[in-house]
Formats: sequence, structure tokens, C-alpha cells
Amino acid sequence: MRAGALPALFHFSGSGRFSSMSTGILSAMAQEQAGLAGRLDEVRVERYAGREFHVGRWHGRGVVLALSRIGKVAAATTAAALIERFGVSRIVFTGVAGGLHPDVRVGDTVIGTEFVQHDMDASPIFPRYEVPLYDRSRFLADTTLSRCLAQAVQAVLSDPSLIDAATRRHFGLAQPQRMHHGLIASGDRFVSGPGEAATLRAALPQALAVEMEAAAVAQVCFDHGVPFAAVRNISDRADETAHVDFDAYIQEVAGIQARALIAALLPLLPP
Repeated sequence: MRAGALPALFHFSGSGRFSSMSTGILSAMAQEQAGLAGRLDEVRVERYAGREFHVGRWHGRGVVLALSRIGKVAAATTAAALIERFGVSRIVFTGVAGGLHPDVRVGDTVIGTEFVQHDMDASPIFPRYEVPLYDRSRFLADTTLSRCLAQAVQAVLSDPSLIDAATRRHFGLAQPQRMHHGLIASGDRFVSGPGEAATLRAALPQALAVEMEAAAVAQVCFDHGVPFAAVRNISDRADETAHVDFDAYIQEVAGIQARALIAALLPLLPP
């Protein structure tokens, strides 16, 4: 197959999109997608825009796996490539985040219903947080896709065999792990201090979690009319302990649950 050619398992329609529904699965870091590519059938790896895209089938559904890399610009680049180059019909972002709201604990799962860039500030020309020329500060998740995510999350959280008791004790995971729905804040900064976290909570009291990508992907999907949803496993409380055992948490908790989540999600999606 020539470099850059698309695999035979997908076919372009007259509109330039794939004729079958395909799902783009995005994560920022490799640890958050560890093991997913190995679950694909008929998989091909394609390089585009300096990234690797794993294109294949899972549960008989077309899937494209990609790492967005860290930050809003990198995430937007990858989301645009998934839509324009690979013709995905919807995008789901999975990964970890810091908990902001007092009710959100380490180990909980947050499904984003809307997304805001907490570092967007073009005032006084535009109100703080408003994306210039969009007349909005928040982009909404797709309700159908989010509903499917919620079903998949519930299945994962109700399976006690995924995370053993010793690992739960090590990371202080409460039982039961809970699912939340609400606002996710994104910005090009790793929030890791109690002062900064408190400032964010005061400015955006509805925000459940903070991370660095989802709001940018939501904006790209809004531009293209592509359904988007995001789910985040809470790895820390966005304070001075945010870096402690971060890699270990992703490998031993978040990564395991992410694989189970995608496996539960794909059969629920419309064909």
C-alpha cells in the first residue's frame, strides 16, 4: 500500500467522508491508550501531521486511535486530522484530569457535558472565557454520545475485579468510585498548586475537573459538526500532590479502566 493511502476497510462517500460510521478515540498520552491498539482487527498504522493513527475495527466498528499530545493546540491539530483526513463520524476523548469540585474524588469519573477554556481571556474586547467571534464561552458535548459513555462508565465502575484491593488502598480510592456529569475546564497549564486550584474553583464554581485538551477538541468538533464527548478519570485534586505517583496511577488504574471503558462503549454506539 502506498504511503498515506487509506486502508481498504473504509470507503469514501461522495461527500468525502467514510461511508461507514467510524469513531475517533483520542487521549493525550500513550499510557492512557496502552493496550488499545492491540485490540483492533485489520489494523493499519498511518502517519500524518507528525502523528501515528491506528486504523482498524473493534466489535465490528470502525475505529481510529490517536494520541493528541498535551495541550490545546496539539489536541486541535489531531482532532482536525481525525475529521478531515480519516473522516471519523464522532470523537471520544479519554484520559485523566485533576478534580476541582469538592464532591469529585480521586478515582471518580467525570463525563463532560460542556467545556470551557479557563485561560481564554480576550477582555475587554470580549467577555472573559468567551471564544472570540463565536459568541459563546462553552461548547456542549453530544448528548447521545455522552449517554453511551455513561452506560459504559457504569459498567466499568460496577466491576470490582478491574482494580485490586491493594491498588485501591495505595491510591486511596474510595468505594464506590462515582460518576459525575458537568463542566470540564481546559487550559495550557498543568494545575498543581492549591492556590491556583482555589482560584479556578472561585472563578468557575461549576467546573468539576481541569485538564489541557477537551475544550479545544470540542471547538474543532463544533466547527465541523461532528459529535464529541469526553470522559476523564480523576487522578489527583489539582493541588501540590498532582505529580505524586502520576505515571503509576495511569498505568495501574486509569489505563486499565480506559481499556474496559472503550470495550464497553463501542457496542453501544449507533452503527
